Amino acid sequence: MPTRPRLGHARRSSLTSLAILVAGSALLVAACSSPAPVRASPDPSAKATGSQLPSSPPPTATGSATAVLPAANLALPFDPPTSLPTLGRLVFAHYFPPFTQSIDNKPPASDYYTQQFLDPGGENGKHKAYGGFLRDRPVPRPPRPQKAWQLVDQIGEVTQASRAGIDGFVLDLVEVPGDPDLRVLDVQRTLLDAAQTADPRFRIMLMPDMSGGMRFKSVDVVAAYVAKLGALPSAFHLSDGRLVVAPFNAENHSVDWWKQFMSLMHSAYGTEVALVPLFQDERVWTRKFAPISYGISTWGSRNPEKNTTDTGADTPIARAEAVHRLGKVWMQTVSVQDERPSQGIYDEAENTQNLRNTWQIARDSQTEWVQIATWNDFAEGTAVEPSVRHGWTYLDLMSYYATWFKTGEAPSIVRDTVYVTHRQQPAAALPSYPETSLMTIRPGSQARDQIEALALLTAPGAMAISVGGVTTTCQAGAGVTACTAPLRPGTVSVTVSRGGAPVLTVVSPFPVTATPYVQDLQYVAASSARRTAR
Repeated sequence: MPTRPRLGHARRSSLTSLAILVAGSALLVAACSSPAPVRASPDPSAKATGSQLPSSPPPTATGSATAVLPAANLALPFDPPTSLPTLGRLVFAHYFPPFTQSIDNKPPASDYYTQQFLDPGGENGKHKAYGGFLRDRPVPRPPRPQKAWQLVDQIGEVTQASRAGIDGFVLDLVEVPGDPDLRVLDVQRTLLDAAQTADPRFRIMLMPDMSGGMRFKSVDVVAAYVAKLGALPSAFHLSDGRLVVAPFNAENHSVDWWKQFMSLMHSAYGTEVALVPLFQDERVWTRKFAPISYGISTWGSRNPEKNTTDTGADTPIARAEAVHRLGKVWMQTVSVQDERPSQGIYDEAENTQNLRNTWQIARDSQTEWVQIATWNDFAEGTAVEPSVRHGWTYLDLMSYYATWFKTGEAPSIVRDTVYVTHRQQPAAALPSYPETSLMTIRPGSQARDQIEALALLTAPGAMAISVGGVTTTCQAGAGVTACTAPLRPGTVSVTVSRGGAPVLTVVSPFPVTATPYVQDLQYVAASSARRTAR
């Protein structure tokens, strides 16, 4: 199973040099023309009660902002339901604090993403070997006038997620008070304020990250910080008042250590904990941790061969069922893809196949909770937040499949929509930039060079995928159909026709080249229903 490294000292120091401590609070009421989808209750067995602890005062207004999501109902292929059955299923998205929408509130052309993270020579050249730290970034925006611009950004992120049908963020706690990166520390704290301001139903699940520096903090330090954040009204509590704590790489501490943590939370802070440990391989740890745990999770993989929808022994579905037999909640990880230039690895996601497989596993295994990995980890190429390279495509698809997961039925398609995904280079293409550390594929699905058109249609139609002067056709039925064509240099376009007449067309803004500047093995995406964000 893949591990997920956290901020190393060098990366922390580079972010610390940018640290902008957000002072005060800001109130953003996002104006959206469409109603937000009805979201599930935070407890599988009962309605949400929120925090049982005293709440802090809400942020005060210091400025205004434009709407963060235009006409979402017209951009989606389905109409979000106005009510949900009482299945009690919840969808969270993993939130990685370093990669907020803006790092320094500068114009996009001169901000830290452009000048440092995306530039192969950025951060004094320390990323030259692999062609730059990142390959994508959140949708840029002009500088904000508000003093608390970071909080305004986070209110926008919560609004985007909430309107996609996501019930909350799993907040990756990579810093504690006393650590050097004040910006990241402040992001962790203000996210809970942002959730309470944007949507009081939106919950923040706390995830102490035991793969990085927090692993070496004392149990007293970890408990004090978790209790402080857990006292805020947007922290995720069960209906019986227990605070949900889901430590990442929980296996890096013993069961006794976690017992001590839970005891300290009770005795020193009056907080009962529902522990939901996340492991790299839960099969090794479940029986040891089950007696102290409310639920179990694993970080999972990012390729269809490992995320098989088969039901045989030791498949993902069987592993979820093994946890259920112990009477525990299972939190299934759902994902799109994984590309890590700085670590020299990537997974073959087979366009949207991995996304569709992981959602099917969640449905078929009767999973109670889903964690989307991730909302915004651009260093691992897993983000679903609207971005430059995939626009709104992955978030819109998450909205469709999250609704299916919560209702138990595939949403009715009411607007023809096509999503096109492809790489901008063949998997084996070498970059012109002199990289000395190229990404290699991890075990699982083999690398492939394919364009995929994922059609969500109201009625059957003919699909034509064109690139480099070659057109590939296929027939798509009503509902969801995936058609593929060989990847080759050129501009990618997809047209859906009925009765010989075009119904819709999407042209990818990302041309394919056999000679990329830097190696980039992520799948870019475009939607027929939205302009790609730039």
